[in-house]
Amino acid sequence: MASLTALGLMSGTSLDGIDVALIETDGERIARFGPVGYRPYAKGERDLLRRALAEATGLTDRAARPGVLAEAEALVTQAHADAVEDFLRTHGIERNDIAVVGFHGQTVLHRPEQRLTVQIGDGAALARRIGIPVVFDLRAADVAAGGQGAPLVPVFHRALIQNLQRPHPVAVLNIGGVANVSYIDGADLIACDTGPGNALIDDFMLAKTGAPYDRDGAAAARGRVDEAWLSAALAYPYFAMPPPKSLDRNAFASLDASGFSFEDGAATLTTFTAAAVAAVVPLLPRPPRSWIIAGGGARNPTMMRMLGERLAPARTETAQILGWSSDAIEAQAFAFLAVRSFRSLPITFPGTTGAPRPMTGGVIAGIGDQRSGTKPDT
Repeated sequence: MASLTALGLMSGTSLDGIDVALIETDGERIARFGPVGYRPYAKGERDLLRRALAEATGLTDRAARPGVLAEAEALVTQAHADAVEDFLRTHGIERNDIAVVGFHGQTVLHRPEQRLTVQIGDGAALARRIGIPVVFDLRAADVAAGGQGAPLVPVFHRALIQNLQRPHPVAVLNIGGVANVSYIDGADLIACDTGPGNALIDDFMLAKTGAPYDRDGAAAARGRVDEAWLSAALAYPYFAMPPPKSLDRNAFASLDASGFSFEDGAATLTTFTAAAVAAVVPLLPRPPRSWIIAGGGARNPTMMRMLGERLAPARTETAQILGWSSDAIEAQAFAFLAVRSFRSLPITFPGTTGAPRPMTGGVIAGIGDQRSGTKPDT
């Protein structure tokens, strides 16, 4: 199959902004990585999204947009349209050169055990605004079939390591608001959310200091870990469950860290993220021999040190060292997934989400009638 030029958009659970990435792919292999971009959320926009997260906890209908959720969805759609137009203008790219856009939207609720996952953002409105076909709502079909709907990126991670000379098994770990791992061992592809990523740390730092995150892990590096709190947190039943499994961003919100100093809290919560990653190793068929770390957590030296200690003797390295874009890797993944959806290729699998079979997914807007996950090759 011929490669298509695709644009991926990702607004993650860290609520920091929108990543934009261009790739050329046939949905199986990556022919070329193009430029990447970023559109940060302003403080007022982040505040609105946090209010939407709180509002979403009561949802039972994934199509409902009560209260502030309607305002937040309009913001997400407009911000993504602005991000695409700024990206095309900055890089001198004509919109006709883009075959498809992969639009994740903003997850505000993820409860697969209730067959419920909610990503706000109007894909059809985005397609009309930018004049490019858009694939969106990529998790819904999997969840409706009884899958976890997450992680979605493992099939992209498998494509990334095709030409990478690393001993197998290889684990690709993405640390966003929630952390997720793809385990790749030849044809075997297993995945799950490992536990908290940056969300607990970011929320704690915001409440304690007003800063949106622990820059360079500096506070965590100075703090002391509360081992009793950590042991109690790791006793959460989720960590003993085998993959595939997935989490809502606020799954651990009941864990109270408010009594810590900002340094001890940062240290304890950063250790929690690293320890949760290590806890998945005994649940995998074999311990990974190589770990590649991407996402915001890869920029945190304290987090990387803790992961290196807990995952030893396996090799740990950042995606950036390999020439991958650590920050834009999920946006690249959604460009890749959009092409797979466009061509009716599976995006989720029994080993990655617990889907009953390999499944395509997504809704296509901007080419005639909107259809779910089916579009012949063009």
